[in-house]
Amino acid sequence: MAGQVIEKHQVAGVDERQRGFSRLVEVEQGGALFRARLRYESTLVATGDHPGPKEVLPDLVRRLQALGYTQLRSRLNFRGDTYLGSQEPWIEYPDPEPQGPLGDGLWGWIRRLFTRSRTETH
Repeated sequence: MAGQVIEKHQVAGVDERQRGFSRLVEVEQGGALFRARLRYESTLVATGDHPGPKEVLPDLVRRLQALGYTQLRSRLNFRGDTYLGSQEPWIEYPDPEPQGPLGDGLWGWIRRLFTRSRTETH
């Protein structure tokens, strides 16, 4: 889908090699659908087609997290040709919980066990 760029977002975080990064992501509209692509070094991550622009960035973040990216956040920098600069707030995306019963080791598993039991009882 080649479309018209309607928004540009700054996406920042830590890549799979534990290096900080920041890239501009263009949200395109093609007909009634929206999508975004992020190019970082040799990696290209593209979202699926979405009915609205608000669904695009969370999809992109989930795809990046699946590749090992963490501490992700985004900020709208351009709407159309209008530069918004730092007027818009950063949106923070929580990292997913580690997968598997032990996650990040025995102490992580114990920590999550006690955290769950406290939140479930209140």
